[in-house]
Amino acid sequence: MNTQTLTFLLVGSSFALYIGIAIWSRAGSTRDFYVAGGAVNPIANGMATAADWMSAASFISMAGIIAFLGRDGSVYLLGWTGGYVLLALLLAPYLRKFGRYTVPDFIGERYYSRTARLVAVLCLIFVSFTYIAGQMRGVGIVFSRFLEVEVTTGVIIGMVIVFMYAVLGGMKGITYTQVAQYCVLIFAYLVPAIFISILVTNNPVPQLGFGSVVNDGLNISVLQKLDSVITDLGFSPYTEGQKSTVDVLAITAALMFGTAGLPHVLVRFFTVPKVSDARLSAGYALVFISILYTTAPAVAAFARLNIVDTIHETSYENAPSWFSQWESIGLVAWKDKNNDGVMQYGVGQALVPTKPTFLDERGTSGERLLANSPSVSNNEIYIDRDIIVLANPEIAGLPNWVIALVAAGGVAAALSTAAGLLLVISSAISHDLLKKTFMPEINDRQELFCARLAAAVAVFVAGLFGIYPPAFVAQVVAFAFGLAAASIFPALFLGIFVKSITREGAITGMLAGLLFTFCYIVFFKFIEPSQNFPENWMFGISPEGIGTIGMLLNIITSFTVSLFTPRPHENVVKLIDDLRLPPSESRNT
Repeated sequence: MNTQTLTFLLVGSSFALYIGIAIWSRAGSTRDFYVAGGAVNPIANGMATAADWMSAASFISMAGIIAFLGRDGSVYLLGWTGGYVLLALLLAPYLRKFGRYTVPDFIGERYYSRTARLVAVLCLIFVSFTYIAGQMRGVGIVFSRFLEVEVTTGVIIGMVIVFMYAVLGGMKGITYTQVAQYCVLIFAYLVPAIFISILVTNNPVPQLGFGSVVNDGLNISVLQKLDSVITDLGFSPYTEGQKSTVDVLAITAALMFGTAGLPHVLVRFFTVPKVSDARLSAGYALVFISILYTTAPAVAAFARLNIVDTIHETSYENAPSWFSQWESIGLVAWKDKNNDGVMQYGVGQALVPTKPTFLDERGTSGERLLANSPSVSNNEIYIDRDIIVLANPEIAGLPNWVIALVAAGGVAAALSTAAGLLLVISSAISHDLLKKTFMPEINDRQELFCARLAAAVAVFVAGLFGIYPPAFVAQVVAFAFGLAAASIFPALFLGIFVKSITREGAITGMLAGLLFTFCYIVFFKFIEPSQNFPENWMFGISPEGIGTIGMLLNIITSFTVSLFTPRPHENVVKLIDDLRLPPSESRNT
């Protein structure tokens, strides 16, 4: 059976499973729609949280970033895993004990202000739509390659599927769908990793194979061989970073604190029965997440080695089939700069990827012609980072069913997070904007209708972001984390642990952090991308790491404004005290 048929079979079966679960667990009330009735088992919630957390960026793009950046790419591993620990320890139990539906719910009550709630909704929508752009792009990439449709068509298919189970089932349907999606994505990630680890090192455990000796008779480790191979081609050593220490620390911190402020992950801890279950859910989720995250460095290293082995100094006519297949959808490219018909990868120069623009005609060797060069100097090959995990089984020559399985896993990863984000956006609009602010008179049934309508609109907007994405999946997601770190996390953290922060302080802090971070990113990435170099950055911090400065600006602004405004009401102080008491001592358990 060929790859496309197997892909149709596996992806179609997974879609049928997701929609069946959504129908079985259809939300019948706003409590079901927002927090799955608050009755999800901690193990199931841990798996759902892991699926919600491990987005297209984790499944599709993270290993690609590490494959090309080497040690510098480790900031994503450190930031995302460290941030999850912060979330589990500092926020999740307290927000669960608070016992509402949404993050803006907490901010609105803690800061005793409708304006604070509205600002929190604004921040949440900014972060969620920025994040969802990466997920929908991931869906489009998977469909365009494995189902041989246009990226736009792939995004539309993804929109339809998410619409059916997110709008129908709400959080209840999404939770149990995400349990299934976790099983699919983790199996799809591990199977090819194990295959390739055996092929490269004879070790079936990828995490151990990553540090093992390559089975080519040279008696050197995977990392030693990788360093040797890519430095011979002119690339920087894989195990040496090129980013400055301050930028690495800033990006890591932005990812960590942004993780702890991601609304679609925080809301998962509202779905369990007790505060202790929120802690258990966090622990289970960390175990489930670590399985993929400890495998990603091995996947990245094996993929980089296999890419060099299969395409460098190979004539285009004899190029492996995977190259022409990914070239057909515009995610790899070759420009024959010396007219010798041979593909040269990084000869004597470091790679600086530039998104290629294809022309309609073909070259003398049959390659797709480019309107621009895929890279600087002598490098002739462009490889989109987002294909590394998806193309890895093809590059390594694995069986067709493994390739199809990875396609199903990539779709599961993207759809699981997209659904969680869409629900957060829907809840913010229907619950925080309508029910709690502008239309308090609506009943439960009307609110549920508004929630589903808001989810439908959000699906449409998310699809537009997927069709017109601003950057690589992981980079887009990194911006979302920066915005979350600069706006939502400080408001939550200070709201729980600092009684003196006032509503005026929180509102100005959130706005200052959000606007500063957003403007910095937009300037260097969209308005003046030609100026995006270290010498032009504030304190040498890149747009990916500027959320750390935005967070500090938020905190300083919050404290400063709070010094000159009336202290919080006594009932707010009691609310904070109650949140921080153990459940057995709480006045309101």
